[in-house]
Amino acid sequence: MRKFGAVLAAAALLPAVLASPALAADATDTTDTAERTYIVVLDEDASPDDVADRHGDDPSSVYEHALTGYAADMTAADAAALLQDPDVAFVQEDQVMHTFAQDVPDGVARTFAPDNPGLAINGQADYVPDVSVAVLDTGVDAGHPDLNVVDAVNCTSGTCVPVTGTDGNGHGTHVAGTTAAVDNDEGVVGVAPGAAVWSVQVLNSGGSGSLAGITAGVDYVAANADQVAVANMSLGCQGCTNQALSRAIAGSVDAGVAFAVAAGNSATNAANFFPANHPDVLTVSSMADSDGAPGGTGGTLRCTGDDDDTLSYFSNYGSVVEIAAPGSCITSTLPGGGYGSMSGTSMASPHAAGGLALLAAGPAKPTDRAGVLALYDALVGAGNHDWTDTSGDGIHEPLLDVGDPGLFPSDG
Repeated sequence: MRKFGAVLAAAALLPAVLASPALAADATDTTDTAERTYIVVLDEDASPDDVADRHGDDPSSVYEHALTGYAADMTAADAAALLQDPDVAFVQEDQVMHTFAQDVPDGVARTFAPDNPGLAINGQADYVPDVSVAVLDTGVDAGHPDLNVVDAVNCTSGTCVPVTGTDGNGHGTHVAGTTAAVDNDEGVVGVAPGAAVWSVQVLNSGGSGSLAGITAGVDYVAANADQVAVANMSLGCQGCTNQALSRAIAGSVDAGVAFAVAAGNSATNAANFFPANHPDVLTVSSMADSDGAPGGTGGTLRCTGDDDDTLSYFSNYGSVVEIAAPGSCITSTLPGGGYGSMSGTSMASPHAAGGLALLAAGPAKPTDRAGVLALYDALVGAGNHDWTDTSGDGIHEPLLDVGDPGLFPSDG
């Protein structure tokens, strides 16, 4: 498993670096008469057309800006002959290149999702949970190839209107990837791979939004509770409350929508943060994991300085927190088809949302409050305590664990 640390991983989509050495005359098999594509790099002041004409080449590509040269089909003997031309710097056989294979982020690995045979995380979309998750955030990039965005609205004005699905901040797209990135042969994979994502924008590109807009987003989710099973809210405010939003969350839960909510990043009691302190949501704290495995032997995370398998230094804590999940140095999707690392309880919550989505997939989707509360109990009950809660609050919340194939089976 490749470790990303705090480095942006957008380069995960770039092809591998050319590895074959430049062609040398004494290393060329001139008896090979098969034609292949060769890249001919010239001195800066040479003319690609003139050199190609001299050697009878028919260029398929001509380079005149970043370098001088061309590509053309030729035999090995032809390539060797080119090396004798004083205008030729070197000749190199073309190569086929590919995207890097999919990586399993340490956060997803630490939830034991890859160890669950029912989830079949193997680089192929042979298991896709039949479930929809609403991401109430800065929006989700609907064009990201690693996300299955099926609906997008903008509620920041207080009225939810259909939109194409964009994210001017990156936060919402990152959240969506942790929950539901597709299990394919590139990028990353989410806890509930390929789950349908509903982008409900309630925050602007600066990452802030009004309670009126967030309430509208929750109301939109409730209106679609026959389709949406889980909602993630990686947002909140300290010392605030709102009766309308509180009632909207309760009404959505009554309609059968489960809510995963970030505990907050102030290293204090989450009881002072809303909606983390709402009684009807699953509140999630953040732990640090540096190696995707239990045991606390992975060392210090470079991006945050947290020790392996401890509470993230920024995470809120306290009795309103029901479960912990990885939230330090989490790699996930970013707008524009890229990938990168972020930290926060905002990154922990979508792991738990993915766990709720697995439980709610298919016919198991809750239809009322009792069903939602049963999901919370099941997810918390499946957690493990194989990590060190360094909060000092005397409460050791369980760590998200979706490794039990009996509890988190495929829907097929």
